[in-house]
Amino acid sequence: MMPGLVDSHCHLDFPDFAEERDAVIDRARAAGVGTMLTICTKIAEFERIRAIAESDRDIWCTVGTHPHEAQGEPGTRVADLVALAQHRKVVAIGECGLDFYYDESPRDIQEAVFRTHIAAARATGLPLVVHTRDADALTAKILTETASDQGLRGVLHCFTSSQELARHALDLGFYISFSGIVTFKNAEELRQTAQIVPLDRLLVETDAPFLAPVPKRGKRNEPAFVRHTAEFLANLRDISLAELTKATTDNFHRLFTRATMTAA
Repeated sequence: MMPGLVDSHCHLDFPDFAEERDAVIDRARAAGVGTMLTICTKIAEFERIRAIAESDRDIWCTVGTHPHEAQGEPGTRVADLVALAQHRKVVAIGECGLDFYYDESPRDIQEAVFRTHIAAARATGLPLVVHTRDADALTAKILTETASDQGLRGVLHCFTSSQELARHALDLGFYISFSGIVTFKNAEELRQTAQIVPLDRLLVETDAPFLAPVPKRGKRNEPAFVRHTAEFLANLRDISLAELTKATTDNFHRLFTRATMTAA
């Protein structure tokens, strides 16, 4: 029996799913998605996210502040994140990072909050879920400063950056996760990157409710649709869906070790 896929990054707490969250989860399972990681974007909303993870043995969560929200939570302390991360369902710190495309928070605040999350990841031993957009140089600089001694691990999620940043992150021991964007017609450069990421460092995700893959593009995304991205990547890399599923599921549990330790 083929192992279940993992949606390594979704937002089940978002209002888009409020009216039918249980049905969304059921459809994911029917599509062969065995595990979901629901991501925190605002610490102020962590309790709601944690409750969703607590409601299902195969759903996990993170704790963190998205760079868009950094201005609203600039006073977050390492100790705050460490305390919240003690919960058994929390498997990572984030999502956090830098977004210089939208600049919804001042860049200096984004950097400060990102560094706070890195310190919390190092303190807890949990991996880091990194969001980076139009900020390759500073992301690489910060990760080099903080991960070069092997004291930090994590994933660059919904990867859309340069192949150079991908190689740099891989050299630091990070994983790379691809969303439905890799299926988009204008994403040829990203597809080239997806072909060079080692199979043992590859993850798949939806970032639901955003970025539905072809053939669902234009619709609200949901965890079930990660199968389309997985099938696309398997074809791109000329391997079977079963091989890609096993690899990405194994990778998830190798990175997010708390999920493995407490799944039983």
